[in-house]
Amino acid sequence: MAGASRLRGSARSRAAWTRPDARAGIGAAVVLLALVAAVELADGPAPRVVGLLATPPFVAAAFAGWRSVGLLGLACTMFGLGVTSYGSNSVALGEATDLAAIVVATGIAMATAVARQRQLDRMNTLTRLASVAQEAVLRPLGPQIGHLNLAARYVSASVAADIGGDLYEVVDTPYGTRMIIGDVRGNGLDAVRLASTVLGSYRHVAFERADLRAIVADLDRAVARSVGDEDFVTAALLEERGGSLTIVNCGHPPPMLLRDGRVQLLEPPSAAPPLGFMPVVSLRSHRLEPGDRLLLYTDGLTEARRAGEFFPISERAWGLLGHGSVGDGLASLESALREWVGGPLDDDIALVLVEYTGPRPGVEEAAPSWAVAERGGNGNGGNAIAGPADVPTSSGPASPAGDPAPSALPPADSPRATAR
Repeated sequence: MAGASRLRGSARSRAAWTRPDARAGIGAAVVLLALVAAVELADGPAPRVVGLLATPPFVAAAFAGWRSVGLLGLACTMFGLGVTSYGSNSVALGEATDLAAIVVATGIAMATAVARQRQLDRMNTLTRLASVAQEAVLRPLGPQIGHLNLAARYVSASVAADIGGDLYEVVDTPYGTRMIIGDVRGNGLDAVRLASTVLGSYRHVAFERADLRAIVADLDRAVARSVGDEDFVTAALLEERGGSLTIVNCGHPPPMLLRDGRVQLLEPPSAAPPLGFMPVVSLRSHRLEPGDRLLLYTDGLTEARRAGEFFPISERAWGLLGHGSVGDGLASLESALREWVGGPLDDDIALVLVEYTGPRPGVEEAAPSWAVAERGGNGNGGNAIAGPADVPTSSGPASPAGDPAPSALPPADSPRATAR
């Protein structure tokens, strides 16, 4: 244990010398020492500004470790002693006071450097713990699930710790590849706890429920049991099955579809409140083509601004996200976003970019799970949705010409919801 402690201490000491800010701080202190020495030597043999040598150790203490501060203070003390004793066998009271001030200042600066390093170590520990907590909530995604290439990125508004209430998940289920993107009201540990609750429930019910609207009802009850009256979670749930994309949206920014240089916001057929407010949702169905990309995001992206001007995500989405791999696209988006803002972000941002690769050759395309469920099928066959590429499916009776249009899910306390 003692050996390990010595190794950690040695590593911290090396880090103190190698950090750019530490080197800059030591360099500034040495320059200040050289200036005071030049003025003192140019002013004649009588010491006049020796007391200013108490300043360099404090400059170094703001950036460097205590050992560096001590060495610099020793250099200041030795120079001051040399100047005051040059050509004289004794040191005047005023000169001795200046030398004592340099020694005392060096000691205080060393103590300050120790306290600063301990605070920095605690901050680094908290940052690592926050990263571990965030990774426990948001598991790594990709690079491929089902027929989707995907990448995820969490952009934190805090420079101290990557922790917040934004959430995402992609799972491969018997009903297709299912995705969720969400944002918890608030931030900090309470938001992380609620995000963990939502994701834990989703990872279970996504494999159990054939209809996305039933998943919404389950998640709404989970949120209602875990929060106060004014807390909520916005969320968008998506399902890709056989090239058919189905979306339900609970007060969340709409997913963004990128195809052939065009960008389209996949708005819901009707607005629904967030989870926690008993949302009544409608399905939107969309036909995917190989090469289509979908951007899922939280509102931190659309609300990022510079001098009151919002980041033009719709205008720049294709140029940033339409080329290279999905991981390259998210890296380009984050870089452009930070360049646009030019400072700290106002809110955390969760980003998920997926690319539809198309079904395997010879594999029959499957119907979306909601259509199979409403026809009473077993979910293993059926034809894909026919019709235009973008078909909003709102609540209402079944259409006699094709697949039945799904109806909105009633509130959880209604007789129909209870029966489900």
